[in-house]
Amino acid sequence: MPKLTPADNPEVKLDSAAVLIEASLTREQRRGLFEKPGTVVYAIVELTSKSYTGHAEDEDKPPQVKVRVTGCEVARNDEDARSLIEARRAMYRGRQIDGTFDEVGKGPIHPGNPLAEMAATKPTEGELKDFKARREQQRRDEYVR
Repeated sequence: MPKLTPADNPEVKLDSAAVLIEASLTREQRRGLFEKPGTVVYAIVELTSKSYTGHAEDEDKPPQVKVRVTGCEVARNDEDARSLIEARRAMYRGRQIDGTFDEVGKGPIHPGNPLAEMAATKPTEGELKDFKARREQQRRDEYVR
């Protein structure tokens, strides 16, 4: 892998494989995106770097890295969307305070955790495991009949 200088700022390209995004969307969300241009959905997305293009010293081409969506969950209701919007805003404020942007000035460095509050209202891993076990038992019971 080529070494980057402190001045290098690689371009990030999104890999065309978006199957995890598609799988996370409900039928209604898909139809809304198609039928109503400008429709917005909110998601938590996990990106993984998959390949890079190095750069030769004598080229005037910037380095590039290709990332792929390797995890995705889309907000399925207004409450989840509001939580993701608030988390995004809080992260944006953090970038401004950290010096990426300077138009905001001083503000709270730790602006609460709306995602943790939202996650507390969702099923736990244990509840999901129990649900799957019950569903599998129901399938077995139906098969026996």
